[in-house]
Amino acid sequence: MIENTFGMNIIPENDSERLVALNRYRIMDTPSEASFDNMAKLCTQIFSVPVSLVSLVDAERVFFKANAGMGNAREANRGKSLCALAVLHPEITVFEDALKEPCLIANPNVAGDFGLRFYAGAPLITHDGFLIGTLCIIDQQPRVFTEKESRILAGMATAVMDQIELRSSALEEIENHQVTNGLLSEQKEEMQAVNEELITTNEELISSNKELQTSQEQLISLNRQLADSEARFRNLIKQSPVAIAILQGREMRIDCANDVILRIWGKDDSVVGKNLAVALPEIKGQPFLDLLDEVYTSGKAYFGKEVMLSVVENGISKHMYVNFTYQPFEVEGITKDIMVVASDVTAQVEARIAVEDVNQRLQIAMDASKLGSTEVNLADGVMESTAQFKANYGYREDETFNYPDLFETMFPEHRERVRKLVQEAIATNTVYRAEYPVTWRDGSVHWISAHGRPRYDENGKVNRMVGMTADITESKLFEQRKDDFLSIASHELKTPVTSLKASLQLLDRIKHKPNSAMHIKLIEQSNRSMAKMSVLVDDLLNMNRMSEGQLKLKKTTFTLSEMLNLCCNHVRVEGRYELVISGDMDLRIYADEHRIDQVVVNFVNNAVKYAPDSMKIFLNIEKITGYAKISVRDEGPGIASHILPHLFDRYYRVNHEGQSYSGLGLGLYICSEIIKRHEGRIGVESELNHGSTFWFTIPVNEQQ
Repeated sequence: MIENTFGMNIIPENDSERLVALNRYRIMDTPSEASFDNMAKLCTQIFSVPVSLVSLVDAERVFFKANAGMGNAREANRGKSLCALAVLHPEITVFEDALKEPCLIANPNVAGDFGLRFYAGAPLITHDGFLIGTLCIIDQQPRVFTEKESRILAGMATAVMDQIELRSSALEEIENHQVTNGLLSEQKEEMQAVNEELITTNEELISSNKELQTSQEQLISLNRQLADSEARFRNLIKQSPVAIAILQGREMRIDCANDVILRIWGKDDSVVGKNLAVALPEIKGQPFLDLLDEVYTSGKAYFGKEVMLSVVENGISKHMYVNFTYQPFEVEGITKDIMVVASDVTAQVEARIAVEDVNQRLQIAMDASKLGSTEVNLADGVMESTAQFKANYGYREDETFNYPDLFETMFPEHRERVRKLVQEAIATNTVYRAEYPVTWRDGSVHWISAHGRPRYDENGKVNRMVGMTADITESKLFEQRKDDFLSIASHELKTPVTSLKASLQLLDRIKHKPNSAMHIKLIEQSNRSMAKMSVLVDDLLNMNRMSEGQLKLKKTTFTLSEMLNLCCNHVRVEGRYELVISGDMDLRIYADEHRIDQVVVNFVNNAVKYAPDSMKIFLNIEKITGYAKISVRDEGPGIASHILPHLFDRYYRVNHEGQSYSGLGLGLYICSEIIKRHEGRIGVESELNHGSTFWFTIPVNEQQ
């Protein structure tokens, strides 16, 4: 009894007659032969599979006459070998995915370590219709087997059976010759011993000669059959969808080349018969000729992957990428031919390079925009995140940061909202978008902009969520400042406009009366309102020009002391404050005098506004290593240290000692921008109860 792993009857009704037919070929347990080995190797190349076998199915075992890819294996148990199924019917037996075949579930070749997944076996059919074995191909990956591949495999199986028939015929002829020679020897002895039987012996000799003539005719027939088999082999190469060529001898003469490889070479049939180096002179300097010579001398196959090939087609050079195999064919241990099997993978390589380039550009873009990405396994909450993603939540790249950690950083009042957005995205297979504040472990608050999309498994069940985040804290702060600014601007403009409107209305009522003290008071009040509006509008215009890059500098050479004596006349006219100018009175600079005047006026106005009891305001000029330094000092109450770093920020307004002051919070910011555009520096020094000193430096760069 043989062990049967297929759960079905694997013994055909005519098995006894089939075994008789198999035994008459006297091929079981015979040594390997190059003709069968080469056919198995060719199958692995044509069909791109790791294993091909020429198998003969005996009563309890399967004998491998040829083995390409199965190591030193010579036989297998009939009840375990898939070839036992392939001899049950004359059609090709194909299992594209063995794991989906009920009869193969218990088969050790499928379920065991070997991991057989694909099998195709074409039966070897004798001239009288018996199925004695198979030509099969095996792979450890599932694959689709096309009708064209089926026809090619069937044709190759026919060629293998032809070889078996030829071998059997040759054995019979050899035995016939041996018998004939024995008879001739006996007849010769009989001729020598019995002269009277000479006539009979001559007749037997004539009969033997006729048999020899018949044998000769049979040998001629065998040669014809061999020629036919070679023709079929060449036809298989021609029809193969894979690029194939046969190169003869060490000079690599092109013996056979199908249309596919000719297209890769950019040549036509005229190259057949020529040495490869002559047919393709452009490959000189490329590695292919040296590799072929190494394969020829060593007898070892070579496999090349994604190698660049440069050829010339119609006088135009072209470059491509190819996968190829150089397989030597040996006779009595000596390499005679090399089979070249190749495929053009240019499209795949270029596509991969393009994808890699896109990915690299995407990564550069993400790095530049500080976008972080992650993938969440929804089953266990484990996240695979980029370093930037973790940084957005205050974590280092080497720290563990999973889904629960993310929600832990989130403000509690936002967690349920974000969870609902994620659940809605999962239910509708859409992208969720959310903005929410998080608290870093150092206590700082940051705003996150997040969006993500669910991913589903092959059963349509959600199992992952991919997402991206960005730290939008700065933009949130800017929006808040902008909103505050608009509120302040509307309030600050409303006050002088209301006052001006009221003054004009009163003037309109008394316009027919003679001039009086009321006229003067209302006009002065109107002028003050207009002055406030002018300052506010100038700040807005300057801010707009800087935002649009239109704040132009008109530089001239001027003396700083002269500029300081002419500026701030509005303060001098009032007569309340004394402007004291000191320092290098002859220092000249090359700068925009109007803009520098604007900075000094702003400093002096701030001294008047925030230090109203400082009757003297000190303006000093000094030269420091190629720079002019101008400082404005008051003797007022000074500024708290925590305020100093923000004084030159856009929209920053001081609430000094509980008092609110008018303005848009743009004056010092505009001053800092003017000085920066002069390639200078600006700053402030102050201490509570000891006054404040605002200063700036700009390069002297005196020019005429």
